[in-house]
Amino acid sequence: MLERIRIVLIGTSHPGNIGGTARAMHNMGLADLALVAPRCEVLTADSVSRASGADHLVHRARVVATLEEAVADCTLVVGASARSRTLPWPMISPRQLGERLPEELAAPEARIALVFGREDSGLSNAELQRCHAHVHIPANPDFSSLNLATAVQVLAYECRLAWLDQQQDDDALPPMGMAETAPPASHADLERYFEHLERTLITIGFHDPATPRQLMARLRRLMMRARPDSMEVNILRGILSATEKQAEAARRREG
Repeated sequence: MLERIRIVLIGTSHPGNIGGTARAMHNMGLADLALVAPRCEVLTADSVSRASGADHLVHRARVVATLEEAVADCTLVVGASARSRTLPWPMISPRQLGERLPEELAAPEARIALVFGREDSGLSNAELQRCHAHVHIPANPDFSSLNLATAVQVLAYECRLAWLDQQQDDDALPPMGMAETAPPASHADLERYFEHLERTLITIGFHDPATPRQLMARLRRLMMRARPDSMEVNILRGILSATEKQAEAARRREG
């Protein structure tokens, strides 16, 4: 289970935080680290020193340009956030995240990404809207700013607890709701669906990009909450394709 949990750091500005994150991950048995557009050198004396023996994770960390690249194959994306700054989004605690892991990772194709933002500004609204849920660490409200590696350590610890519980209960019944054979939709599947949806809504005159009124953000929140599988996403895209064909046929008749 732990092998299919990815830690994603966006725009990290200090190499020591990358090393500290690697140490926190290795402490808890996580090994998949992705760095999105880091604002510092990744492999430095500081990052290796802060890794304290986990520098092999720094060496093999995947560096990509965008969040989409980092989580394309993931079926659950959770963003670490102190609050939702625009639309309210599903919010869970670190303990609730851990409790969800066995069911979320029951399918062999399933992958989970835990996404952390910049040291100075966290995750942007656009990045948060690409997450199925947000996780909030309930720190002291009078002093709630956590070091990046510390935040990773908290969530990695909850992941390890969930894994240990699963090891102790190998004979448990499979989680409810996992009888479907279709694998969960990946982040890339969903992003292609959202692009197709917006294009179709513009075509039929339902959506005006000049005055969006958060329509796409609200539809994105709805679909992220629904958690469709890959077959369901294909069905929805088939409906969109048929809608586009009907709209084109109507235009030809009018012309």
